[in-house]
Amino acid sequence: MNGFADIVAVRRVKDSEGFATTVEETLASIRVYREGRHGSQRWANLAAFSEATDLFRFRCIPGQPVTTDHIIVCDGERYEITSVEDVKGRGMYVEALAKKVVATSGKG
Repeated sequence: MNGFADIVAVRRVKDSEGFATTVEETLASIRVYREGRHGSQRWANLAAFSEATDLFRFRCIPGQPVTTDHIIVCDGERYEITSVEDVKGRGMYVEALAKKVVATSGKG
C-alpha cells in the first residue's frame, strides 16, 4: 500500500428552513495502492470503455460496502468512483476505478 485515502459519502440534507445543503461524511480512512493511468497492459485493456484516470486497491472495510455513490479523497484530490470490484471474489480486497474530479474555472 502506498498512500492514505478517505472514502467519503456525499448526501443532501434540508435544514430547518427547508434549504438543501450538501454534507460530506467520511466513512473510512484507509491505506490504498494507487495506480495512475499509463501504458501498462491492464490500462490498455481498460482504455476502450473506461473514463477512469486512477485505479485504487484497498482492503475490504467490514460492514461498509464501497459503491459508485462514494468519493475517494487522496493527497488532497477528489476522485469519483466509476466501478468497484471484489478482487478475485475472495472478499479481501476491493479494486475501484475512479475519475479525477477537476474543478471548472468558469472562463471561456
